[in-house]
Amino acid sequence: MTCREHTPCKQRAERVSARIHLFSLHVTESNRGSVVCHRAMARRCRSMPSQVFPRPPLLQKPSPGTDAAVDMAGSSRLSGHMTLVHTDSGVVEGERQRAHQVFRGIPYAKPPLDQLRFRAPEPVEPWAGVRAARSFGPSAVQGRSAIVTSSVPEPFSEDCLYLNVFTPAVDNARRPVLFWMHGGAFSFGAGGEQLYDGGRLAERGNIVVVTINYRLGALGFAHWREPVRERLGLTSNAGNLDQIAALRWVRDNIAAFGGDPDAVTIAGESAGAFSVAMLLGMPAAHGLFRAAIAQSGARFSRGHDNPYDSTDALLRALAIPGGQTEQIWNVPAERVLAVQQELAARTSITQGTVTPFVPVCDGDTLPLPLEDAIARGEYAKVPLLIGTNRDEINLFLGPALRKLSEPISDESLTVQLAKLVPETSPERLRALVEVYRSSREQRGLPHSPRALLAAISSDALWRIPSARFAEAHLVHQPATYQYLFTYESPAMRGALRACHGLELPFMFGTLDTPGQPEFAGRGEAQHSLSERMMDTWLAFVCSGDPSLSGASGHWPAYELVHRATMQLDLDSTLEHAPYEAERAAWADLRPRALQ
Repeated sequence: MTCREHTPCKQRAERVSARIHLFSLHVTESNRGSVVCHRAMARRCRSMPSQVFPRPPLLQKPSPGTDAAVDMAGSSRLSGHMTLVHTDSGVVEGERQRAHQVFRGIPYAKPPLDQLRFRAPEPVEPWAGVRAARSFGPSAVQGRSAIVTSSVPEPFSEDCLYLNVFTPAVDNARRPVLFWMHGGAFSFGAGGEQLYDGGRLAERGNIVVVTINYRLGALGFAHWREPVRERLGLTSNAGNLDQIAALRWVRDNIAAFGGDPDAVTIAGESAGAFSVAMLLGMPAAHGLFRAAIAQSGARFSRGHDNPYDSTDALLRALAIPGGQTEQIWNVPAERVLAVQQELAARTSITQGTVTPFVPVCDGDTLPLPLEDAIARGEYAKVPLLIGTNRDEINLFLGPALRKLSEPISDESLTVQLAKLVPETSPERLRALVEVYRSSREQRGLPHSPRALLAAISSDALWRIPSARFAEAHLVHQPATYQYLFTYESPAMRGALRACHGLELPFMFGTLDTPGQPEFAGRGEAQHSLSERMMDTWLAFVCSGDPSLSGASGHWPAYELVHRATMQLDLDSTLEHAPYEAERAAWADLRPRALQ
């Protein structure tokens, strides 16, 4: 039974069709190039296999640069460069950019202020008149990122629950939807960063892109003891609940923007990828998406030894006595952030700790640890695209990158590795080092002791957890695909190599945004890699299969015999079990989880 035959979906489509009433349609000469792009992508979509879920309906007549008559009682009006759309909460006014429409700063939940702080998000209150959606909403409370290419829009505020929509046209075409959750260690970032401009993907693939903000740090991921949760109505994993609230908004409203609420793919990188894994296991998210993409993140396989430690430390630092936790509502957000940053200063990524406040298994929003939920099949068994970058940790090493060739004693190397792989004998750790030394030397990659520590750290914190997540997932969903990004950044004289986050400007097609040419490179080869990545991601969003004809080619599903992996580089190739000796060396080891 297809979605269009499903009664609730059919009724929802009929309601939206009644609201969307476009009286006239014409394509201007200035937009004929974009029409060709849409049609080319449509031809590629028709050639893609559709074994996972039905093919979405194609746009019959692209209209990204069109003028439409006004339907005063309906949901859409295009006039000049402005577009009006009716949502369940009120009318929003977006604008046209190139060959797509963009709506910024749409509220999807009530501002979590005062006694709504630390609580589950509540529905947004309706507004009267027309709400301008031409500027990004405030970003979540955070400090300024040390990453040079970061472009988080200011101001920062607790009033941060906003999303952005990029669509080729406001009509009833029911396009697939890419729902993006930003990274940033659950401590910084925003959906409005220039890096995440969804316009190019929307135009190239004839899809709708949604990017969101969600609560961060202590305000989003404080973990409260059960008596406090019950007495004050607080929740753990508030940031993940924000993401679910945004997905519900998409379900209820995206059709008015030309999207299909039954064809949503959730996606994210780093903390966003960990969020993807969380949503797979959270019952409240089930049924809100049909596929998932996890880039450089999988699951918190251990979590903090005591998940309450950080929140307890927060309350102590704020001098809030036991039994009076409600005083937390009166503490300025700036003070909460300051304490959070003091606690974060004690963490070390080389030891597997990134931030004091992360998602947890609280027994309520996430009833089971993700490992148990997957093992029992009690999670969302949807098609999955998952992968990592070869040299993830290099982004975080800073000046230490210049010391990778400096000597380090075997004893010091073993001590450092013991922090990443606890409860492992020194002999076993030395054997692990020798496997990596041989493998990296054969591939012509750095293999000094410090370089090997970086390589093992990248795999311990990212690649091995992601591979194991894929292995567990494919038991329930064969449509599981794995990639390895190996293109190297030219920044810092090439020292960053294929570091964390480097794939993002290629996947979004935002190589030209400030800072990216220096970080990701420039030139025809880089542009071609970006086009291949955009097309494979778009193919997965459209069909649940990233295979393309004439680009990256056939991409078989990941399984335990051949371990098919798409190696994404200037010359992307399908490899069977790349870096297999390194992966196999972890068979009896359990690395410390990134937390």
